[in-house]
Amino acid sequence: MPIDLYYLEASAPCRSVMMTAKMVGVELNLKKTDVMAGDNMKPEYIKMNPQHNIPTIDDDGFYLNESRAICAYLVNKYAKDDTLYPKDPKVRALVDQRLYFDMGVFYHRFGLVYYPVMLKGATKIDESAMKDLEGALDFLETFLGQNKYAACDHLTIADLSLVASASTFLATNKTIFDKHPKIQSWLETCKAEITDYEDTNNRGAEAFGQWAGAALSKLESA
Repeated sequence: MPIDLYYLEASAPCRSVMMTAKMVGVELNLKKTDVMAGDNMKPEYIKMNPQHNIPTIDDDGFYLNESRAICAYLVNKYAKDDTLYPKDPKVRALVDQRLYFDMGVFYHRFGLVYYPVMLKGATKIDESAMKDLEGALDFLETFLGQNKYAACDHLTIADLSLVASASTFLATNKTIFDKHPKIQSWLETCKAEITDYEDTNNRGAEAFGQWAGAALSKLESA
């Protein structure tokens, strides 16, 4: 029975769930949820997810939001082995740390740079926020100097989550990783390993990039 995924393709967190589901062989029933139009504020949605964010899943009446929790759940329940979310306590701790890093630092700092322009009418990029984002890129570059992948020596849900974010960054700013060769190499490695990468991630990242580009072009012409 397919799992309902309430999502928007341009959303990096939604795409991390789509990649994870594809990697573990879970069929998704995709339900577009346009947060700009208020789909997430409808009573039936809030009943499933009081935080009214995306993504949200409905697995036969089990509701869960927060993409990284969903990715872990999909592997724990449906994967044939623990490769994507290792059970070894130390390795899992590193995977978890990278997931928290993605949510609380990496993607968060990206949002502080670009969302004010895209969503709140800001008329310029906050240079302090951009400097903080560059620091987050440096952190990931350092992590990738310790392992070939984000947390260990093979692909995990930490990579899937970070790839969803990093590809969004790159679609928004084509030069963002020019000073981070390890991130560039890691991203290409992951793209080659992720099942149906174009459909599960790249198309949505490019859609986000077009949206961001339209907003940023107004700054350039101002």
